[in-house]
Amino acid sequence: MVIPTGRGNGTPAYQRIQAVIREQIDSGQLKVGDPVSSERELARVHQVSLMTARHALAGLEQDGVVERRVGAGTFVAPPRIHSNKLMSYTEQMASRGLAPSSRVVFCKVVEAESEIAARLRLPESSQLTKIERVRHTAEEPFALEACYLSADEFPRLADAMSKNDSLFRTLEHDYRAELAYADEEVDATAANDRTAELLGALHGSPLLRIRQVIFSTSNKPVVYVVGIYRSERHSLFIRRFR
Repeated sequence: MVIPTGRGNGTPAYQRIQAVIREQIDSGQLKVGDPVSSERELARVHQVSLMTARHALAGLEQDGVVERRVGAGTFVAPPRIHSNKLMSYTEQMASRGLAPSSRVVFCKVVEAESEIAARLRLPESSQLTKIERVRHTAEEPFALEACYLSADEFPRLADAMSKNDSLFRTLEHDYRAELAYADEEVDATAANDRTAELLGALHGSPLLRIRQVIFSTSNKPVVYVVGIYRSERHSLFIRRFR
């Protein structure tokens, strides 16, 4: 039962409407893809103006909580992933109260990756362990992530990752690697046939690409990561200091 929010404790009515909808989502009453009450229905139930109800939904849409579909209505949106610190995917999901889900699509030692070896400050002929995974949130694929590491420095890593465990946790616990920071390059790319199939996207659709070099506490490159993200599922949060 929804309690009308048009009057009350001094909190603006639109914020009280938003709080009710967020609570419905958090409690599981509304799930990803479920329709949200229309502006007119919200205005009637909460005893507010149509403009106030519209303002409430617009704010939730801006925050990525709901998404509007022209001619169809407003629906609960899949959660976006916000990045503002060096965290593993498992840690990111846990910070948002979500269960991590990944599917390994490639995991073995590769050669002839001279450009990537150079980014890791390794000889051109170095063998690299490549771990490629499809990341999911709300049971939908949102990213294709490929990680490269020195096969000599991290022997049998492919076997260790066969459990689909967190790479950060495996490196820190099994190999005593201390990860500190990452340098990132962010740009746009288009979905090729393989990426489109794995991410459930259209061929040629715009995607966000983030390339990372992750360094240890001793400033040594440890991991090179190429992440391809469905742009509507990923937000990049950057805090700048002067």
